[in-house]
Amino acid sequence: MNSPSLLDNLRVVLVATRNPLNIGAAARAMSNFGCTHLRLVNPYDPAYREARSAVGAAPVLASAEQFSTVAEAVADCALAVGTTAAGRRELHHSLCTLEAGARIILQRLARKRAGRGKKNRVALLFGSEKTGLSNEDLSHCHWLLRIPTRAEHRSMNLGQAVAVCLYELARDAKAAAKFKQALEKGPPATAGELERFTAVLTEALSSSGFLDRRTVADAHDRIRRLVRRLNLPARDADMWTAIMRQIVWKLATSASTE
Repeated sequence: MNSPSLLDNLRVVLVATRNPLNIGAAARAMSNFGCTHLRLVNPYDPAYREARSAVGAAPVLASAEQFSTVAEAVADCALAVGTTAAGRRELHHSLCTLEAGARIILQRLARKRAGRGKKNRVALLFGSEKTGLSNEDLSHCHWLLRIPTRAEHRSMNLGQAVAVCLYELARDAKAAAKFKQALEKGPPATAGELERFTAVLTEALSSSGFLDRRTVADAHDRIRRLVRRLNLPARDADMWTAIMRQIVWKLATSASTE
């Protein structure tokens, strides 16, 4: 069920944890599901020392890294996701369900960084047992996810929360592995291919009158940035370029017959 090749780039980050049983339970869940990289931010020292005796968690705890701040713990990660029970708390981030969030995380883990041989690292943050993640902790996150517990009893034991999240990731890892294979079969478009698509897309938008209705000084730059954000593989860039050329031709033909 688990897929170490994907979860190897996941970093489980426990912030200000105080109970050794929770640290041990989290580490054991990580071992269960093939996630071996544990990071601890400012843990209560006695709790960390006692947690090292947790059954089945010794390898994960032995390699665990300690950090003074959340910023340091997530510095090498391309995506940082915080967990929260939400409740009446005012949130300043997008909030995903666990199922949807796991899918996004797995897709990120499956991608390779452009120009590098490394996959994107993802940090999954869990707060202290008493207060959860603080607003300052959350400020380092791109978005948040929550486990769909009932409203009358939202919060979960820390170790259980880690286990549930990792189970959801492991459960869907097979599908993510297929996504990874699909990405690897399609190399990304080069800058030149993207620029050709950008040029013909801009021509089509101009011919259709779209740009006349959106008169902004940097319209062409905006279109170029939009195309880059699409992360098109080479074959798709070629296809979209051909489609846009056909549209431009059709618009020109229609205009000449009017």
